[in-house]
Amino acid sequence: MSHSEVPSRRTVLRGTLAAGALAAAPTALSQAPAHAQAPAHAASRAAAYRNPLVEQRADPHITRHTDGHYYFTATSPEYDRIILRRSRTLRGLTRADESVIWRRHTSGDMASHIWAPELHHINGKWYIYFAAAPADDVWKIRIWVLENTNANPFKGSWTEKGRLTTAWDTFSLDATTFTHRGSRYLSWAQYEPGMDNNTGVFLSRMASPWTLTGPQIRLTTPEYDWECIGFKVNEGPSVIQRNGRVFLSYSASATDFNYCLGLLTAGSRSDLMDPASWSKSPTPVFTSNDTTKQYGPGHNCFTVAEDGRTDVLVYHARQYKDIVGDPLHDPNRHTRIQKLGWKADGTPEFGIPVADAEISGSAVPRSRR
Repeated sequence: MSHSEVPSRRTVLRGTLAAGALAAAPTALSQAPAHAQAPAHAASRAAAYRNPLVEQRADPHITRHTDGHYYFTATSPEYDRIILRRSRTLRGLTRADESVIWRRHTSGDMASHIWAPELHHINGKWYIYFAAAPADDVWKIRIWVLENTNANPFKGSWTEKGRLTTAWDTFSLDATTFTHRGSRYLSWAQYEPGMDNNTGVFLSRMASPWTLTGPQIRLTTPEYDWECIGFKVNEGPSVIQRNGRVFLSYSASATDFNYCLGLLTAGSRSDLMDPASWSKSPTPVFTSNDTTKQYGPGHNCFTVAEDGRTDVLVYHARQYKDIVGDPLHDPNRHTRIQKLGWKADGTPEFGIPVADAEISGSAVPRSRR
């Protein structure tokens, strides 16, 4: 995409075509072996997490692996590296050692705007999906994939599998993957040529962890007023599968206090590649809150509490509403977590972003290089 099409990252603001789903994570985690689960009384602690969980880490992704560890990655405000933390508890991620497992190139295609990494374990290997741009065209953002064959993602080496090619060579990011009825899918955010928006959310089946196959369908494009404040953005998709349905959350509008979550729903027995299978909530499901002083909640994922059953919402938000300059230059999008509820009709109850609680000590520990 040329500069005239995307004059700045703000123009395409986190471009939504990315996401898919952590559906795999919550579903697989709820089926984790007993040795990977904490006692049942841990459920009572699910709503008592103290926020922020990790400071100055946006676009958070937390997955609980069958080894009993939570793995955390997120966007660093310098947009120059991919970090990883690990802990046996969610709260432990606050002070867990942070390793830099990959850095931007000094030239070429992966030299700028390192955004929104996600860590997934697929067929015995680890994969990271992330966005990057060339050194000489920093808004030409595309999706890239790393692979690590070691059982421990902190060890071994991360191999660059290359760019994940989509139908158009346009601004794209926020890739996520999930499985449904035996098929693996990728969801992501992208600018669609000819559309009067910044990004929409798309879906495709995968032939391999770094290759799409078959048609690529648009799931949602900004259409409601609350999706078009500042920028016309749908991005950062994430999936959770419960109660006979597939729920795909996504983020909308500019990355300031207008940033919020929308929701798509499909039946679990429907054809996910048929756009008609998906219904869209006409109102946002998670928004800024003046009472709790949480602003711009978004780019979420889903994980599960230590009991292996209680669903947990992971997202970023700021502690203040007013920002000087470009919101993307403000580093204080902090990672937060809270219990995800469920309504009587089987749909998710996001509630409101909970207020911060005091956390002693630094939430940004010394990095392990």
